[in-house]
Amino acid sequence: MHKIKRLFTITMLFINLPEAITTRKLSFYLAMEEFVARHFDADDCFFMWRVEPSVIFGRNQQIENEVNMDYCRRHRIQVYRRKSGGGCVYADKDNVMLSYISNGEQVGQAFNRFINMMLLVFRKMGVDAVGTRHNDILIGGRKVCGTACYHLPGKSIVHSTMLYDTNMEHMLNAITPSTEKLQSKGIQSVRQRITLLKDYVPLNIEETMALIRTTLCSNERTLTLEEVAAIEQLEENYLREEFIYLM
Repeated sequence: MHKIKRLFTITMLFINLPEAITTRKLSFYLAMEEFVARHFDADDCFFMWRVEPSVIFGRNQQIENEVNMDYCRRHRIQVYRRKSGGGCVYADKDNVMLSYISNGEQVGQAFNRFINMMLLVFRKMGVDAVGTRHNDILIGGRKVCGTACYHLPGKSIVHSTMLYDTNMEHMLNAITPSTEKLQSKGIQSVRQRITLLKDYVPLNIEETMALIRTTLCSNERTLTLEEVAAIEQLEENYLREEFIYLM
């Protein structure tokens, strides 16, 4: 289990989008992580995002084995592949998606730093949370954050899904159930494995995001419209069918 270190200083740079930028597809934020990693010199950068109902799966996963495409089409749930490993995740506007970009070659160190930072946030909210060896964060033995990471030259990108709230029916049905899930009993069994932050804090989701930002970041930087355009160009790589379907 992760334990919060006493000598733990945080001086992260928060990355803002221009005010005119509205909510984007999940692929935009994946491209934004990569752009920041490739072009920003700050040691530690951080931003948060929320998306319309989406499924995101790992770089080595086969979409037909992980995603219930018929259900996603019927419910207009978008599907994306990320460049990190790990499992399949459902996300919507009731989740908070967290992106951390760190200098250094050691992915394990980036994981540990991120988990410790988030445990500090939970402690500040008065929530007793713990980290696991699989880089999840649990409250009362149930997962509230899952985390994945990948490496670029000189940089590590960590992204995490925080379950503030979620559409449980979509979470269950958008992702192809494993044998274990089929043997258990639907939404109730999923609810026994995960927990929702809203059940532990008096804050709404916007207040929660504000607390995360003020706890973790000491400075900020707003992207220029030219940088946004460059991210949009990079985003095209995440939208190619060859990338999503491994064609």
